[in-house]
This record gives sequence, C-alpha cells and structure tokens, in this order.
Amino acid sequence: MSELLTIGEPMALFAAQDPDVDLKDATHFQKFLAGAEVNVAIGVSRLGHSVEYVTRLGADPMGDYIKDQLKLNHVGTKYIDTTADYLTGFQMKQRVTKGDPATFYFRKGSAASHLKKEQLDKIHFSELKLAHLTGIFPGTSQQALDAFNYLLPLLRQHDIPITFDPNLRPTLWSDTETMVRTINGLAAQADVILPGIHEGEVLVGSRDPETIADFFLNNGKYTKTVVVKVGPHGAFIKTKDGQVFDVPGYKVAKVVDTVGAGDGFAAGFITGQLEGLSVEESAKRGNAVGAFGVQSPGDNDGYPNPAELNQFMAAYERL
Repeated sequence: MSELLTIGEPMALFAAQDPDVDLKDATHFQKFLAGAEVNVAIGVSRLGHSVEYVTRLGADPMGDYIKDQLKLNHVGTKYIDTTADYLTGFQMKQRVTKGDPATFYFRKGSAASHLKKEQLDKIHFSELKLAHLTGIFPGTSQQALDAFNYLLPLLRQHDIPITFDPNLRPTLWSDTETMVRTINGLAAQADVILPGIHEGEVLVGSRDPETIADFFLNNGKYTKTVVVKVGPHGAFIKTKDGQVFDVPGYKVAKVVDTVGAGDGFAAGFITGQLEGLSVEESAKRGNAVGAFGVQSPGDNDGYPNPAELNQFMAAYERL
C-alpha cells in the first residue's frame, strides 16, 4: 500500500564542485538525483511514509541510475515505464557561495515528456491517501499536459486530496501567458496550493501573501487551503473558512544551496497532513525540512529522517 502518489520527471543532476564559476567553465561535477517531485517523494519516504512515483525513463545509463536511486530511497517504482525511443533528461547546476545557483536543463523531448496517459490506468487508486502534483511536468510537452489532465479526474473520482506546488519553470513554456493560464487552471483543481512569493508575483501579480492566498482560494474549485512560502521567514496560511496563520521559519548556520528548500517544505507539510497534524503544525514541519534542505549541495540529500527532524525541532523550541 502506498500513501502518496506523485508524477513528474526525475533527472540526473550534475552539480558543479567549483564555487562561483560559470557552468561553461566548471570542470568537476558530482552526480545527484533531482527533480521537484522526486525531491518530495524522497523527503516523504525518509520521514517514514510510502510513496509511488509515476514517470517514464529512457533505456539508458541515466534512467538506470534514477531507478536505482529511487529504490535506494525506498520510493516505489511499479508505475515507472521504460522506453528505448527517448532519452532520460538531466540537468547541470552551478555552485555558488551566495544566492541561487544557475541551472541548465537537457530535457526537451525526454522520455518523461512522452509519458502515455494509458500508463495511469495501472494505478491502484484505492490504496492512496494523497497526491502531490506540480506545474513542472505539464510544461514538458503537450503529451505530458494531456496525461496530467487525464490524471486529475481519476484522483477526484477516487476522492484523493491533491496538493499542488506551481514550481514555475518558464523555459518549459512557449510564453508566460500560456504558463500562467495553464498553471492557474491546474491549481484550481487542488485541495491545497503551495505557491512561493515569487510564483505569486508571476501568477497573481502580487508579492503580498494574503493577496496570493485570496486569489487561489477564490478561483479554486476544490481549494480549501493556500500555504504561501515566504523563504527564510517561513509560511503564510489562509483557509477557505477564514483562518490565518503566520508560521515562522528556522534559521540555519550556513546556507549551502537553496534548491530543494521548497520541495523539502512540501515533504514536511505532506507528512504532517498524512499524520493528522493541523495545517499550522504541518507548515511548521515543512519549514524545518526546508531548513535541512538548504544545508546540503544536492537537491534532496540533506532531508532528515524522523529522529533528526524531531531533534532539530525540539532543540529549536528550547532556544
């Protein structure tokens, strides 16, 4: 039985080891597993919950690496299809000592972007408790968007709550207008929406957390809760019935890499919801997992297990 289902494009990530050097000049790289949805899957699994990941991989070394890493991290692979017709996507990431690193993707026409919607008919929906979706996968191709839109009513039909993180990737879309229209339409199908401040500025036209929350609550067909991630300051929550919470973030001694912090937040929030915590307590856990994420060079290698998370949160409470 699997509690969580997610769908997306996992990639091999080649992270530069040379600090503050342009990617074109970097010569040393370390390989990691990456991709927003896979980050969440690993974070949720590491916190003791079962996850199934839906994707399509190429019959190539990158695809084999990804499948091995998913299994190593106890993420289910029974809904993963492999094809010899297309290659597995990968990405490169700069190493920086301040700010956000530059990234470059090699994913156009990838195996995942050719996922067939018929693959989704194999899913055992009756065993699921939650589905986590993002705005990345539907931007990879029209075929991926069709599969995404095929999945949404299946989840509704089986009464499975949906969390949705916009996770904007403008380079995947033909233009900003198409991206905004499509992602806002997809978000309206979710029970919980997890935008960041920057995403709110693009999708809603505002950096004000409550304005962002109100937009999604008013436009969401099923939306009950909006959690706006406000970086190191934590999260702002507003619910359909008018509850409002400001949940402060956790300070860390050193930020190594900011990529994966938002996915860590989602993993913490989702596991809180699976365990019956309130939205406020779930967001608090999300902030803590995000704090772990920024302290390591990979996108998901720093996420905690339950003991590490509890110890960190308890120690912070004593400060």
